[in-house]
Amino acid sequence: MSRDALAINGGEKVRTRPWPARGLIGPQEKAAVDALFDEAISTGEAIGYNGPQEEAYCKEFADMLGGGWADGVSSGTAAVYVALRALGIEPFTEVIVGAVTDPGGIMPIPLVNCIPVVADTTPGSYNTGPDEIEALIGPLTSAIVVPHIAGEPCDMEGIMEVADKYNLPVVEDCSQAHGATLSGRPVGTFGDIAAFSTMFGKHYCTGSQGGVVFTQSGALYQQTRWASDRGKPFGLPEGSRNQIAALNLNLGELGAAIGRVQLRKLPAIVAKRREIVGKLAEGLEPLKSVSVPQLLPGAEASYWFLRLSFNADALTCDKDAFLNAAEAEGLVVTRNYASNTPHRYEWCVNRRVFGTSGYPWACPAYKGDPSREFPCPNALAAAEANFVLHVLESWGDEEVTDVVRILTKVESAYAK
Repeated sequence: MSRDALAINGGEKVRTRPWPARGLIGPQEKAAVDALFDEAISTGEAIGYNGPQEEAYCKEFADMLGGGWADGVSSGTAAVYVALRALGIEPFTEVIVGAVTDPGGIMPIPLVNCIPVVADTTPGSYNTGPDEIEALIGPLTSAIVVPHIAGEPCDMEGIMEVADKYNLPVVEDCSQAHGATLSGRPVGTFGDIAAFSTMFGKHYCTGSQGGVVFTQSGALYQQTRWASDRGKPFGLPEGSRNQIAALNLNLGELGAAIGRVQLRKLPAIVAKRREIVGKLAEGLEPLKSVSVPQLLPGAEASYWFLRLSFNADALTCDKDAFLNAAEAEGLVVTRNYASNTPHRYEWCVNRRVFGTSGYPWACPAYKGDPSREFPCPNALAAAEANFVLHVLESWGDEEVTDVVRILTKVESAYAK
């Protein structure tokens, strides 16, 4: 059999070794947590929340974004929920949200009794854009949620022009985009308020779960603190009582202690991912079937994962056959990240939010069309025209070389 025969046809695999683990957690995080336990044991006081670790962590997070206020919360989903509560939007209004997002990036909208209105992505991208958002703005629109998918910045300058034109607040969902910038500004600093996820799989973590709400507005920060901790009268005179009904969505000292160590690692993590993607782009440049997409002008991605463009016109096979062959060579990919957008999942299609009521869509107080559909053809086309490679900062030149070798070998076998 030819040396170049594909592994799927019985040839020799390119990659036989396991891909390296991230190694995200190290002895520094362990030491930070041990110190908290040592203190708790010596003082007899349990580890709590809203303590010195969380205060320092939130300040360091805000400083990383150039100043403002941050509040550590229990998850990225909680961060989106708290951000919406902090805005004080009225129930049974409409909130525009990008089509491609985690379910936790859209579920908070009906949970605050608002209606998700789903904006398609820009052509070829997983991110929504100003034109797609503006097309959906109507008299019931009360806010916009903009997710930065894969660490690729959205066109926030254009989106903010649209938002300002209609006087609409913007939540940036930066759960996949820690460290990404546009025109030199970090994502999360363009909108009125931003939500970040810090669960174990993101660029950095606060343990198994966590999130952050960030704003440059002191007034919104006060509302954030109320919304994240049962309406406690943060920022009000002594003797004031709880201001709003809200959940307890605090982060806690353990997560904050881990997060402080992880924040110091974040710049190097992002820099290494950019370096890896740069090498991959260079190595894949000769290929006709696979390429690293261009970002928006002035954008620097942080690559939570790498979106790769696929050109079936250069091949004698379709994307599934190509990726079947690549996986047989040892590559690990996600095929259609954008194909099942969360608004097409059972919970949303069947309106399973508050029992069997169908609320908030079915509530008589909602004056829009409860059966409105959002086909999002650009998002579905992007799912077909792209696939996902999960690059890690632990990769070295060997991993980059193997990715390029695999994709080059498979293209050679199927080239027209």
